[in-house]
Amino acid sequence: MKTTNIMIVGVGGQGTLLASKLLGHILVDMGYDVKVSELHGMSQRGGSVVTYVKFGDKVFSPVIEAGEADYIISFEKLEAARWAHCLAVGGKLITNTQQIDPMPVTSGAAEYPVNVLDELSSLGIDVDAFDALTPALEAGSSKAVNIVLMGRLARYLGISADKWYAAIEQTVAPRFVEMNRRAFALGYGD
Repeated sequence: MKTTNIMIVGVGGQGTLLASKLLGHILVDMGYDVKVSELHGMSQRGGSVVTYVKFGDKVFSPVIEAGEADYIISFEKLEAARWAHCLAVGGKLITNTQQIDPMPVTSGAAEYPVNVLDELSSLGIDVDAFDALTPALEAGSSKAVNIVLMGRLARYLGISADKWYAAIEQTVAPRFVEMNRRAFALGYGD
């Protein structure tokens, strides 16, 4: 089996690490060789956070280079633009349409780019952009955006919702299990 390369990108505090942990857990349970790696920028100050998840029969390195990602899951649209160069030809960019202003924008030193997602699409990138915040809030918390996005990814990967529900129950604190199950179902389209 060909190795599948997934990048999960966002800003500190959005749950990229939990998302990669859940995905890695499921893939290991499915019998794949899995490598997960994390890169933290100024994550505690809202900086960029990237996790790599690679799986297949045999995976030799956890790092995904430019042009190698089969999927990029972005928790914020500017992060989608920041990492789009890593997408492979024929890859899929799944992104939340939420805007989180980086420090240069909040300080007034820069402006948030307009039409970021339209520009990516105009470059021939296959973009699946949707509002993941609204279903996360419907599930019970804005912090559930990560799980809504994992629901969307699960459809593309063909991983059943039951596998995700089991992983959520095994990985998430008990008081947050039901909220995360709802968030996943909303992203998955149950």
